[in-house]
Amino acid sequence: MALIVLLIILACIVFMVRVLRYKLITIPTMNYFKSTLPALSQTEQEAMEAGDTWWDAALFSGKPNWQEWHQIDAPLLSDKEQDFIQTKLAHLLSILDEEQIQADKDLPESVWAYLKAEGFFAFIIPEKFGGLGFSAQANSTIVAKIASKSLSTAVTVMVPNSLGPAELLLHYGTESQQSYWLPKLASGEALPCFALTALDAGSDAGSIQDFGVVCEAEFEGEQVLGLKVSWDKRYITLAPVATVLGLAFKVYDPEHLLGDCDSLGITCALIPTSQEGVITGARHNPLNQGFMNGTTQGKEVFIPLDWVIGGKGGIGNGWKMLVSCLSAGRGISLPALSAGSAHLCTRTSSAYATVREQFGLPIAAFEGIQASLARITGLTYSIEACRQATAQAIDMKKSPAVITAIAKYHLTEMSRIVMNDALDIHAGKGIQKGPNNYLANNYMGIPISITVEGANILTRNLMIFGQGATRCHPYIFKEIQIIQNLEEDKAIKPFDKLLMAHLQHTSVSVLKALWFGVTRARLVNAPVSGPTKRYYQKLTWLSTCLSVSSDLAMLRLGGSLKRREMLSARLGDVLSHLYLASCVLKKYEHDGRQQGDLPSVCYATEHSLAQGFRALDEFFDNFTHPVLAFLLKSWMHVTGHGCKVPSDTLVRKVCHVLAHSDAARKRVSHLCSVGQQGAVYTMERAYQLAKETAKERAEFKAWLKNRTDMQSLSYSEKIAFAVSDKAITEHQGKLLLDAENWRVKAISVDVF
Repeated sequence: MALIVLLIILACIVFMVRVLRYKLITIPTMNYFKSTLPALSQTEQEAMEAGDTWWDAALFSGKPNWQEWHQIDAPLLSDKEQDFIQTKLAHLLSILDEEQIQADKDLPESVWAYLKAEGFFAFIIPEKFGGLGFSAQANSTIVAKIASKSLSTAVTVMVPNSLGPAELLLHYGTESQQSYWLPKLASGEALPCFALTALDAGSDAGSIQDFGVVCEAEFEGEQVLGLKVSWDKRYITLAPVATVLGLAFKVYDPEHLLGDCDSLGITCALIPTSQEGVITGARHNPLNQGFMNGTTQGKEVFIPLDWVIGGKGGIGNGWKMLVSCLSAGRGISLPALSAGSAHLCTRTSSAYATVREQFGLPIAAFEGIQASLARITGLTYSIEACRQATAQAIDMKKSPAVITAIAKYHLTEMSRIVMNDALDIHAGKGIQKGPNNYLANNYMGIPISITVEGANILTRNLMIFGQGATRCHPYIFKEIQIIQNLEEDKAIKPFDKLLMAHLQHTSVSVLKALWFGVTRARLVNAPVSGPTKRYYQKLTWLSTCLSVSSDLAMLRLGGSLKRREMLSARLGDVLSHLYLASCVLKKYEHDGRQQGDLPSVCYATEHSLAQGFRALDEFFDNFTHPVLAFLLKSWMHVTGHGCKVPSDTLVRKVCHVLAHSDAARKRVSHLCSVGQQGAVYTMERAYQLAKETAKERAEFKAWLKNRTDMQSLSYSEKIAFAVSDKAITEHQGKLLLDAENWRVKAISVDVF
């Protein structure tokens, strides 16, 4: 006992006496950090500084403030945005035929004209430049609704409104560039694309081989300073039809016309495709989708410096521009495509499972179908909640790189799961192509979303935790900056201050993790009472476990952690599912705690909690020796975390609500375009008539059960006999015939 007291006294002396602390703790730790923590390259540094943090930092810290999370306003659309959706968007949806678009490999000319005339390429352009000036929420909602009807059109609309010339001009363009280009882009006179990806430079933009050389040349009759640019880009959406090309390339100045450096870095420029030497028009075929996607090349194409985004000052700042603007694609467009597909699957699968019968019962009565249907519904609720919250962050002028990477990766992956479940439920109807198949085109398009804006493998393994560990941690990023930017004698004092705060933070988190493990977080304060209270407690618990685990991983592995992708990806999964569950609970509160939504909320949250704790356990299993892994897991959850995948009982509750609450069913699939014609409308009409005639159909079936002489007759003949036998009225017979006609039409498939 005396020895323990002595050790505590010595530790206090060391920590309290600054000279001793510097010598025994601060300087050795700083040297250890230098040798183990990842050194940030210039591009990594710019990536970190370009983005910012939001709710992800609170989740990463181990102490999320749920009251603060709830105080963020619910996402709302302005009157102007709602009017656009109800009029202009509604008309667009009524004239789209995805089957014909894919057959023609292009949108009809009338659709192109309508998109340009009504501002569908001008959502993000301010009104003063002739644009619509819509919020990110409206942009996302509109693209999602289009995606439920025509993925080809959704992609065509999304590109000019995400990473591209307009986005870059708004943030970095000169006044003259903005005043010249933005009105043209808003009116559709100029159609943009942005060329980043090349043969050996996909997600790794730093590997761009395309280049421009600073030189003087004659341009429009004058000798001007500019660049001779050569490039060879691929996978560029809208490139075959674009009139203005946004281009990313590296700039070299061998004659030092702009300064003393030979290499000036990644640069972005706007080049009219009519410029001599620009080659466009060749097309790819992205899984038979009808949107324009292709290549662009150029060899020593001269452009004046005025065409560089930001002018002369924009040279070398292209990477910063790209990183700061990528959130539009990751945070708005791709989540919107995922949401549109998921809502389509939820609306149609719930209808199909009701009208399709096997063994005398709707297939919705079978538990195998219910398991898939509940997963579709729960994940769709999660997708929609994340879509709304992430777009809201962008509307708050945030640029949360980690959050948008989470949204991009998990929403595209969840939409793939949802679509696969929908195909399982639809079976033969889902695999027969034609106008009656409303799933196949979106099914074919899902891998496209998964590959763009950073392929999902890269996004999960390198970006989410790779950036999150450094950017979201309360102290690591600041510590790295001090070590890299200051001499040792000047770094000691600020580093010591951060280190002491870091140690205090980690110590508190370690003790909290043990306390939560012992009590299973039942004593944690939650911002709400009722059925969702327990979820907040468990999420706080998981957040604390993530905080401790991240410090352990960085302490032991240092800079090698980013090369241990499978480990870092699991910690990224923990952060991701914390965010997804947070979005679900936030949406439930902002929607007024709709009772019909509660089963879906429970399913989505329990799914994320189970996946989050599972990822944490798998991290420990692969992080260290099995005995130590067991001890660490025991520390985090002494008596077990109890987070399991949604139960069979919950699955049945989700399906019960879908079957008996049309309001809840429509809320969870409200982005699905139904319209007044087409395959989705037919399925919805059949579903509604089946619900409306349920009583009459039961009476008719009861009468028919004992009439063995009726087996060889057609349905209409059976109805006629039932009417003549007074089993049903003539009016009821007409209703049943109408419902059956729509049902047969809905479940039929195309023949050629």
